[in-house]
This record gives sequence, structure tokens and C-alpha cells, in this order.
Amino acid sequence: MGDKRYLNKAQLKAELEKCLHCASKPCMKACPVSCCPYGFIEAAKSGDMEKAARLILEANPLGQTCGLVCPDHFCMKACLRAKIDAAIRIPKVQATILEEARSQGMKIRTNMPLKGKKVAVVGAGPAGMAAVSVLRNFGYAVEIFEKENQVGGAMNLIPDFRLQYADILKDWDDIFAQEGIVLHLSTDVAEPQKLLDKGFDGVIVAIGESDYTLLGIEGEEFSIPYSEYLKNPEKYPFRGNVAVVGGGAVAVDCAVSAKQNGAEYVEMVVRRRVPDMRITVEERKTLLENQIDISSMTRVCKIEKDNKGLIVSSCKTKFVDGKLVDEEGTLIKRGYFDAVILALGSRKPSLEEGEKFLLAGDCKSGSSTVVEAVASGKDAAERLHQILD
Repeated sequence: MGDKRYLNKAQLKAELEKCLHCASKPCMKACPVSCCPYGFIEAAKSGDMEKAARLILEANPLGQTCGLVCPDHFCMKACLRAKIDAAIRIPKVQATILEEARSQGMKIRTNMPLKGKKVAVVGAGPAGMAAVSVLRNFGYAVEIFEKENQVGGAMNLIPDFRLQYADILKDWDDIFAQEGIVLHLSTDVAEPQKLLDKGFDGVIVAIGESDYTLLGIEGEEFSIPYSEYLKNPEKYPFRGNVAVVGGGAVAVDCAVSAKQNGAEYVEMVVRRRVPDMRITVEERKTLLENQIDISSMTRVCKIEKDNKGLIVSSCKTKFVDGKLVDEEGTLIKRGYFDAVILALGSRKPSLEEGEKFLLAGDCKSGSSTVVEAVASGKDAAERLHQILD
């Protein structure tokens, strides 16, 4: 395989051989969807890629997608091999196994018979897609409603160097190929509760988070929300300086995309310390490779605009009794910036669950990783099944 996001044959073999086959299976316990690397690694080592792929998808309906974007603080952090040399690159192993199985046309999904009940899922992001897969496995017919013109939800904001739309479709097409699933794109369901009055036995809402977090400062209207930028980074051909406000994975995606999209200098402005940044080792490496600067313990206070560009006022922060406060006498003005991108996260909508009306993903629990959203979608589907069965 030429795609560096996957392991080549030699790399895959080396990673498989590292497995210690721990009886306690700490990697599985650390996985939000309880996927068992012990099992699929053993199957792959014996040469049974089809079984390995099936074992992955039984636990994680979006196994290939998650394998490409999962952070290192779940299964890899729990991997006991790290105490010897380095943790097995379990997510990459997982993604590679599924890519290999699919490229060879192996049959890795089972089409279960329908049982006569119908469920609606609102939102075709990772939580919604996972819910559809689990519900279909239980025998329900499923209709899924998505307001955008493609599936994927927030996963479509992940830059192509990490995740491409074709990767999402590899998981989704396998799910959608089963009879009894109907997809409605470009369909905004304003009142999902009313679907219960339209012949559906149950409803799962997985619409993600819609409102991005604001700074609440003067001149904020001159900034670009991360969701707007990552939807179409080519729309913003930067040439000069770009500031990205935020220190998480989404902020990293914005910073790297801006640099790769033509910005001469990209700086991340982070209120906390660099060690507090909730990013993976791989993301830290990507920042270094792309020469992204980080201004830690810094708060953006004001954004101004003139005919030369944007001027950013900021001050240093410090911890006082465990709380972040501004440090007196540190306010400075800096310019000029081509753009200021806000990447501070989002807010979940105000929705409440009912007996047959359940929530899943970020609209239930707030911002999460793809695999955590998948876990939430699975959980909602299993809870609804218990109610309807």
C-alpha cells in the first residue's frame, strides 16, 4: 500500500509480532467500544484477515475510520508492550487489516433478517452511523436523516491528510449495503420528536454540536470559526500570518491545514501550558513537522481590523489557586495577521431524552473523539433495543 496512513506488509507483520497476548486484555478495556485487539491481532497473525476484519466490525462499525484517527490515549496507552519498548500501533493495525480485507473483496458484514419494526436516526455522523449499524444487526429497518448532502458529520471537518471522505464511505457503504436501511440526505428534521407520530417505533438523535464556542471579546466577528474553515480550507488561500486560538486536536487540524494551504507563519494561541494541550504524540509531531509555533499561557483579548489586516491584542495568563487569571502588565498588540481562526470547541443543543426518544454522540455528552461518538451511538441503539424488544 502506498498510503502512509496504513502499514505496509513488513510493518504490519512487525506490529502483529509485538503482541504479548495479555490475558487481562488491557487494550480492550481501554477501548470506548470494547474492541479486542487481542482477538483481531491473533486472527491476522494466523493469516485469517477476514476473521480479523469481522472481529473489528463486530465491536466497531466504523473500524477503519477510527483506526485512522483514534488518539493514542486509549488502547495504545494501555498496551503493556510500552513497558518493554513501544506500544503496538493498534489503531493503524486495525485500519490496515480492514483496508486489506476490503481491497480483496472479503465478505466481512452479515445481513441480518428484518423483524418488522422501524427506527429513525437523525444525524449521519459517527454516532448516528454506529446506531444504524447496531439497530440493523438487531433486525430493525432504519431510516437515517442527514441535513447535509453527505454522511460523516463532524468527521468531514478532519483534514484529508488524516481522513478522507472515501475512508468514511468504506465503513458506511458496508453498513448501507444491507437491506432495510434508507438514507435521506439534505433533510433537516426540525422536530425529531414528532417522528414518533409518523410510524417510527423509536428515534435516536445524533446531530452533534451545532454552536461553536465564542471568546466573548471585542472584534470577534473578524475571526473565522473552525467549523467554517475546516469545511472548505481551500476557500481561504492564506499567504501571511495566521493565528489559531485553541489547543486541542481541532486547533491542530486548523493550524496544519492553514500552513499547508499557504500561510507563511502559523501560531497557536493557548491559554494553558503546552503539557496541558489535549493532543496526541502524533499531533505534536505534526506540529513540529509543519513548524507551527505555540504561544502558551496566553489569552486573546481583542481583535482589530484595518486596511493592512488583523491586529491581535493578547496578555499572558497564570495560575492562582488553580484558576487561570490574566497577568497584569502583559497586554500587547501584534499584527498583522491574515486570519484568526477560533478552535475552542462547541456547545451541545438543549434536547432531553424520552422513553423511545434517545440521544447519542456529542449532542448528548459534548465534544468527543470519533470512537467515543461510535460508543455512544452503539449504547443508544442497545438501549432502544431493550425498550422495543
